Amino acid sequence: MQNAANLVLLVEDHHDLAVTVAEFLELHGITVDFAHNCHSAMTLLQQNHYHCVVLDINLPDGTGYDVCRFMREHEGLSIPVIMLTARDTLSDKLQGFDVGTDDYLVKPFELKELVARIHAQIKRARGLVGNAQLCVGDLLLKATTNQVMRAGQEIDLPPIQFRLLSLLMRHAPQVVSRQMMELELWGDETPDSDALRSHIYNLRKLIDKPFATKLIHTIPGVGVKLDATQSV
Repeated sequence: MQNAANLVLLVEDHHDLAVTVAEFLELHGITVDFAHNCHSAMTLLQQNHYHCVVLDINLPDGTGYDVCRFMREHEGLSIPVIMLTARDTLSDKLQGFDVGTDDYLVKPFELKELVARIHAQIKRARGLVGNAQLCVGDLLLKATTNQVMRAGQEIDLPPIQFRLLSLLMRHAPQVVSRQMMELELWGDETPDSDALRSHIYNLRKLIDKPFATKLIHTIPGVGVKLDATQSV
């Protein structure tokens, strides 16, 4: 199953280092947005959906702790955060974990290790490690075996609709925006506007049509959600 490119926000005020990191990540199939301070990072986080954030601590207008706290407490974002910093004391690391970072990599570092950590965090966030499975009502998705079952009946989904369903289940019962769905399916190479609508329609036919209770609900102007408590 081929995945769309992962989109990472790199927050780093050292321009040369940021360029070096971004070029290496993009060589490994990771698309990068760049922010050089807290303000630009927070603005981008409000405008876009990222698979991971790589975050320096020392920034011109604040700290990476401020950005991470903004993500977790103000925006309610659960996407993975990797602190990438020269600050290597235990107190620095503990403060990072306290505000919600998921991983901590100390400068100087190997670029290959950063790529590995990014992929590991994204897989973990998607439930693709261990024997992870997602469940909403009578709908079950087993991420590691690509199996989908509803009411004990196995459902065969094409790869792109499997990824779409996985995204909806990971966020259920919250609404997933169109932008987030397009990013998950196609990265920054979004096809024409009818493609997503077509995949949602086909997913509904497989997941909802044969059953009495509807799980997939469109919220006009907002997005789509998976909710077992809402029958219509």
